[in-house]
Amino acid sequence: MKISFIFFFFCVFFFNGNSETPRLPDHFTKSRSQSTLQRRTRKEFFELRQPLPSDHLTPACTLPILDHDFGNTFDSPPVTVPYEIPCHCKAPWTRVVLEVQADCKGEQYDRIAAVWLGGVEILRTSTAEPDEAGIFWKVQKDVTRYSSLLTLSNQKLTMMLENIVDDVFTGVYHVKLSFLYYKDGRVTAPVVENFGGELGLGSGNPRIAATRVVGEAPLSLYEPPADWIVPISSDGDRGSWFRINGESDVLTKRLRIPPNTRKAVLELFVSSHGNDEFWYSNPPDSYIRNNNLTTDRGNGAFREVYVTIDGNFVGSEVPYPVIFTGGINPLFWEPIVAIGAFDLPSYDFEITPFLGLLVDGKDHNFGIGVSYGIPFWLVDANLHLWLDHNSEAVQAQLVRQESPVLTLTRSQKFKRLDGTFKLEGRRKGRYIGWVNSSEGNLTTIISRKVKYRNQIQFRRDGNHKTIEQKIKSKTQVKVLTESRILLSRPFIKWQYPLKIVTSTGPGTGQGTNLITTNVTESLGKRFANGNSSIFVYNSQVCGGNMEVKDHSVVSGFSETTQSFRVREDSRCFSRSVSTNNGKLLSDSSSTSCASSV
Repeated sequence: MKISFIFFFFCVFFFNGNSETPRLPDHFTKSRSQSTLQRRTRKEFFELRQPLPSDHLTPACTLPILDHDFGNTFDSPPVTVPYEIPCHCKAPWTRVVLEVQADCKGEQYDRIAAVWLGGVEILRTSTAEPDEAGIFWKVQKDVTRYSSLLTLSNQKLTMMLENIVDDVFTGVYHVKLSFLYYKDGRVTAPVVENFGGELGLGSGNPRIAATRVVGEAPLSLYEPPADWIVPISSDGDRGSWFRINGESDVLTKRLRIPPNTRKAVLELFVSSHGNDEFWYSNPPDSYIRNNNLTTDRGNGAFREVYVTIDGNFVGSEVPYPVIFTGGINPLFWEPIVAIGAFDLPSYDFEITPFLGLLVDGKDHNFGIGVSYGIPFWLVDANLHLWLDHNSEAVQAQLVRQESPVLTLTRSQKFKRLDGTFKLEGRRKGRYIGWVNSSEGNLTTIISRKVKYRNQIQFRRDGNHKTIEQKIKSKTQVKVLTESRILLSRPFIKWQYPLKIVTSTGPGTGQGTNLITTNVTESLGKRFANGNSSIFVYNSQVCGGNMEVKDHSVVSGFSETTQSFRVREDSRCFSRSVSTNNGKLLSDSSSTSCASSV
């Protein structure tokens, strides 16, 4: 991976031998705040999301698969249960949904969690922060894309949720998992047949009958679902995710790809924790060093998760900055959580042009790393493969790989604890490869652009901090026949700006601080293919203050408004929610396209 740096470096260094660390975005618990202590009944938390096609359908059958209390589970292996398809609910299905129901009561931090089936991650989630009265929530995720896994019995489902329970942190997370199988809808999950071990994948593995979306061009890289899904994940006893502690960590998995693979998409899961949870707010090390600060949260505010094959760069993503429910001001995220907190986004990389390097019957190393990362990141990936069932092997070749150079421009100017730090980055790549299968000789051309901008400003001896960040990415995938006829042209565009303004001063009680914060975040995504398109826009605006002692919220005030809009061709949906001090003031929705544009 080639990286070029352009530095504009203006610093005024003043040594301060007795500096206090400026208040950075942090984690807090809220169960001791006045508003939660006054409540006597359980409260439901939720995340605004795109409606699922199955939301108003009745499942043909339901498989309760896990019921577990995650108490003092820190440093313990994940919970594992067998997965067996219900005998009265065999494939084909039209939709499959994973449902998570959880509740908790007491003092506890939010926790990261994940669910794997056969080593393949199917959900990355986090918990809501509880209080003494108790809370509960439900997460539903469409997992139809994993149909080739779901049709197999004799598998293991695992869930990782590390929690600490002691005299102070008393909250135990009670979690139930179920699969909901549907027999209605547009996309038909494939039917399983068996094929032998001639592909080097062992016996009794699935062969998936070809399926197609009824209607216009598919609005997902996973329609129809893949024939085979291979995990790129850890084999350790601390969950199947890789733990990355620094930018020198590139963790790999060795895989052999079936020689009749005609299409490949890599699905990446990622979340940041520890000193890098709020990576977008981290100052450069020079600021920390020259002010004699003790924080380990440095290395600047740029992070990029990237994927390699045999050491060669094949794609990267600047991840969406998900804020967990204890982050920045936990009063903001009650009862509505931050964007992506219950269902963290995954990132898709079409790697079909690279099949020319992979379908040679040999093992290849798939790696994941984090540029400029510090401890710690949890990452893994799923490799979705579509097979040519009419041939034992395809022919393929990587025609062009334009080295995607990352260009970073840095500028900084600070005096003692006050200063401004700017970062701008961009990356542009293009990949071309062809695959000759029974469907013909098809050429895939991938073009990708990413733009990144971040500015951090400290004022008032570091007690007033402003963070502004904007990330844009655009990916286009063209598929052409040998005669240059365009078969498909999926177009994916992401945009996610973030602004956080925080001011810290003395509180009213002994040893307390008053922190006033405003947060504005949004996530926009457009996927278009031919005449079909879907546009999703999700935005939150939060404001308020909290009086904190150590990491506990003593009192505070909060307001949160959120607007969600989605338009898929001529179908629309919008929902708007507002809260005040944890109470739901308004919740309205519409299917009118006039309110969803």
